Amino acid sequence: MGEFVEIERKFLVLRLPDLSQARRADIAQGYLTRNSDSVELRLRAEDDRRILTLKSGSGMTRKEREIALSPEQFDTLWPETEGRRLEKERWTGPLPGGLCYELDIFRGFLAPLRVVEVEFDSLAAARAFCPPGWFGREVTEDRRYGNRAMVTDGVPEEG
Repeated sequence: MGEFVEIERKFLVLRLPDLSQARRADIAQGYLTRNSDSVELRLRAEDDRRILTLKSGSGMTRKEREIALSPEQFDTLWPETEGRRLEKERWTGPLPGGLCYELDIFRGFLAPLRVVEVEFDSLAAARAFCPPGWFGREVTEDRRYGNRAMVTDGVPEEG
């Protein structure tokens, strides 16, 4: 899977779009690191895939490394995420201009939160992006909306 620089913007969702062209996945995610750690180490079960992800940095540009895990490797590490887990339904669909969105509908204690992310090939493309009408307020730079922060702090209160 390897390493790459992830360039993405994150938004709250005003209303759900037409999901007829989107693919649905169930995700269970747990964190091996805490909010105060300088890097993020995450376990993810997405349908039949098991992944260990290391992320560093913050905001629109972050480094990311992923490793595929066997079910046994995943199950060995998963207990260490106790108290730092979330579940969500992810819809991946097309946007104009060849872009894709990832719409997360959170379950459990983070429901009814919905966020949408869009990944880009360059910072210029990210800055030029004009969000569609169903996107709400941008939260890319708001660390409170990071999944690792929300597993311990809950959904941020709007002020």
